[in-house]
Amino acid sequence: MEKKKWDLFALASIPLAMTLGNSMFIPVLPVIEKEIGISAFQSSLIITVYSIIAILLIPIAGYLSDRIGRKKVIIPSLIISAIGGIVSTWAAWRGEDPFMLILVGRFLQGAGAAGAFPVVIPTVGDMFKDEKEMSHSLGIIETSNTFGKVLSPIFGAVLAAWIWYLPFASVPVLSVISLLLILKFVKVPKDNEESKKKSIRDFIDEMKETFHHNGRWLTAVFIIGCLNMFILFSFLFHLSSLLEDDYDITGVVKGVVLAVPLLFLCISSYICGKKIGGKKTVMRSVILISNGGGAAALAFINKDLGLFLMILLLTITSIGIGLSLPCLDTLITAGIAKEERGTITSFYSSMRFLGVAAGPPVTALLLENNFNHIYLIFAALSMIAALLAFWAIKPEKKVEEVLAQS
Repeated sequence: MEKKKWDLFALASIPLAMTLGNSMFIPVLPVIEKEIGISAFQSSLIITVYSIIAILLIPIAGYLSDRIGRKKVIIPSLIISAIGGIVSTWAAWRGEDPFMLILVGRFLQGAGAAGAFPVVIPTVGDMFKDEKEMSHSLGIIETSNTFGKVLSPIFGAVLAAWIWYLPFASVPVLSVISLLLILKFVKVPKDNEESKKKSIRDFIDEMKETFHHNGRWLTAVFIIGCLNMFILFSFLFHLSSLLEDDYDITGVVKGVVLAVPLLFLCISSYICGKKIGGKKTVMRSVILISNGGGAAALAFINKDLGLFLMILLLTITSIGIGLSLPCLDTLITAGIAKEERGTITSFYSSMRFLGVAAGPPVTALLLENNFNHIYLIFAALSMIAALLAFWAIKPEKKVEEVLAQS
């Protein structure tokens, strides 16, 4: 692993850049609304357009990465992301009626993101044969992703306080930095020539075979990943609104408060990835316990709870999610043959993106009901994730058989 530390550093820059390039817009949407005269619904499209196109294109990017190679997908994707950032920046800076052109830029940025971060996971899987090294490396990638979430509310608020359209301008800068690092340091294993020679029909038949033998635990991992991200972005959306509406906490201070549970999520992801190794039965137990613990914490949140206790319980939930994600990453990466790894992990990434995209609008609808019910629903979803892990993930029977075959 020491020999590949710079490869890993370069790859870890991608989730950091892509996460910052999207999540930092959430706390600055009200500023954008005022500057270009759009409604709250219109400003939400700045996030939604990015997410929808990414969800649709991630499986295509994963398939292409299996067929033509990981770097051949990542590099043009980062270039597209940078172009999207430039389009949005120019529209915000010089456009008289910039909203539609900003959305065009965000569409391009989402298309680029679809072929960047999701392809990182199978790339790491290709680089390491030892399961302990793979688990540790995926933990670092997940930590980089969550660290981007920690920084994003503060980063976005600071940039927007200086010049309101600077968050848009930061996107091409971040994308180009990642691009240069990938070009300089990343050396992935040689592409599998047999995989390239296979017809699409052969590839589809192999995918059907994979899901026939592993469909239960794969589907469970997909759903748990989606639920984890849905719960995370749902409570962040609600907490963001609560801080502003009930406690009059705004700007950078609000960003710092939002960063607290995310910081603990980041730390727990790193520790889990480093310590869990290749012990798949332990991973199953961690996923089960962490989601069950998160459910218990969420169930205690109610409208009479003070801000400190609420953030404490949300931090416990975040730690659970932080423990769960690296285990999911490793199970799905180590449990699938290299020739299909990009496609299968892309479905997983799409499900996680779906959770991110669905969380805020669903929470906004739920806010019309009683406050207690929202967190009881989140608790129920977290418990469903735990039960899925208990029922469907049987690594001693499923994942290890696939590893032996691959």
